[in-house]
Amino acid sequence: MTVQLAHPSVKDYLLSEAAMQSVSGYFQINSALAHEAICQMCIVYLLCCGQEAIDVEKFALAHYASKYWFLHSNQTKEECSAILDLSCKLLSTTQPAYYNWLNVYRPDTWDNKPKYIAQPLYYASYIGLKSVVVYTLEKGADVNAQGGYYGNALQAASYNGHLEVVRALLEKGADVNAQRGYFGNALYAASLNGHLEVVRALLEKGADVNAQGGFYGNALQAASYNGHLEVVRALLEKGADVNAQGGKYGNALQAASRNGDLEVVRALLEKGADVNAQGGYYGNALQAASCHGHLEVVRALLEKGADVNAQGGYYANALQAASYNGDLEVVRALLEKGADVNAQGGHYGNALQAASCNGHLEVVRALLEKAADVNAQGGVYGNALQAASHSGHLEVVGALLEKGADVNAQGGVFGNALQAASCNGHLEVVRAILEKGADVNAQGGEYGNALQAASDDGHLEVVRALLEKGADVNAQGGLYENALQAASYRGHLEVVRALLEKGADVNAQSRHYGNALQAASWYGYVEVIAALLEAGAVDDVYESD
Repeated sequence: MTVQLAHPSVKDYLLSEAAMQSVSGYFQINSALAHEAICQMCIVYLLCCGQEAIDVEKFALAHYASKYWFLHSNQTKEECSAILDLSCKLLSTTQPAYYNWLNVYRPDTWDNKPKYIAQPLYYASYIGLKSVVVYTLEKGADVNAQGGYYGNALQAASYNGHLEVVRALLEKGADVNAQRGYFGNALYAASLNGHLEVVRALLEKGADVNAQGGFYGNALQAASYNGHLEVVRALLEKGADVNAQGGKYGNALQAASRNGDLEVVRALLEKGADVNAQGGYYGNALQAASCHGHLEVVRALLEKGADVNAQGGYYANALQAASYNGDLEVVRALLEKGADVNAQGGHYGNALQAASCNGHLEVVRALLEKAADVNAQGGVYGNALQAASHSGHLEVVGALLEKGADVNAQGGVFGNALQAASCNGHLEVVRAILEKGADVNAQGGEYGNALQAASDDGHLEVVRALLEKGADVNAQGGLYENALQAASYRGHLEVVRALLEKGADVNAQSRHYGNALQAASWYGYVEVIAALLEAGAVDDVYESD
């Protein structure tokens, strides 16, 4: 049952000192005592449900009690012996309720499905129940027992910043450099979340400041990515290798640059971070900052000698990354520093294609003004016009055509711009390209021709526009070998009818599905099958005379 108050201000008043001192003080609520009482009730409820597996539908309070009992415990002002006793009873491997609790709600993981249940010390440490931790250790619990999402009790406590628990574990001999769990080690876990005092406590006990492991490779990169300046400084003071390689971002500088934390970037540079270090997802720090539009970080890196044309990473260079993101100011800053506007490489081949793909008109214009080759080949779309056409960016298409883009240029996944636009049903782009002389029957690309591309996705108006411009209704090639089979396989009845009206060969053969009738039959499109039969489709093309 949930108690609904008329307004949040009612709760604020009931918890206030003013309520205590007024006539209504009789009804005033002491927050700490309320949490204490609720916590006890939750644990008692779980203990009472401990004899058999909990059916959450049968025991309505089970989910709430499992998820929130320890949160209420942490809100009590002073240590409560009753809560301690109840918590210790619940957190016991001899208690069926312990397993029931964890089967209903696993506090240390979002998917609620770790491989196995860890020891009570681990969960007490993760939750931050110092008294339970101390009690459990006094009863002989293995302080270095492995298990749980975070691998061990020390990493679990470090991740959540439970300083007193961390100290208690270390005093009992917890291995400060134990490797395991999601973050690899405790120092990494604490650094990621910016728990400065925990970081210091671990370092004082000999934590390896350069230990490798985890998604970010090491503690310094983890702290840098999340912008924890004081933690970064503490790690550097203890000898963290500012240029250590590893993790998703290759090094700490790239991680900090990716998130645009200028102060962390400066701190790393002051300690000798290599501004041109290669590695990681973005290849280098400049590309990382450029991709996410962090202008001040870009400037700081350039001032420190970052190579504006350095190659590497997903976008090959900083200019392509900035162009993809559409940040005009970053693009201009890079161009002013000598970025090669026609540099090749990366997923999009060049900066112009990257900007065109995402429809960043002003960036496209800025690149063209700096002499970007409008017909440069490369990248997933072959050229900028195909990229813009595929995404349906009509104004960008117009700008490229004005600058001399070859409307029939071949290359890329769709072969040409017309097929790219047709595939996604961008009617206005299709018309614009056709008006500029696009070959309606050009061959190539995934679908062989534009008509097949439009037919596959059921873009009826595009199909009609192409047919009006003389598209060969029986052209062969591509994934489905002809447009009719593409439309039939996908169940696009109106497109099938339009193609048949224009003379599509209803019995044309192909390697994959035989003919249109077989293609339609594959998924049981009854209306399409009927239309094909009415048009003279032969139900068994292999029937002998």
